Amino acid sequence: MEKFTELKNIIASAEADADKFYNKSNGAAGTRLRKALQELKSLAQEIRNEVTTIKNGK
Repeated sequence: MEKFTELKNIIASAEADADKFYNKSNGAAGTRLRKALQELKSLAQEIRNEVTTIKNGK
């Protein structure tokens, strides 16, 4: 459950950068947003693997 909480925190922190990039055309915010999305992708894969392991282990 810790990783899922971390996932939610990354989304919450990326929301401000998404607003700055899309609404204010801030290029640096776009770079930060892309980085956050990459972290989300990696973390989501880790969570998927963890869920599969737990599911198959029980």
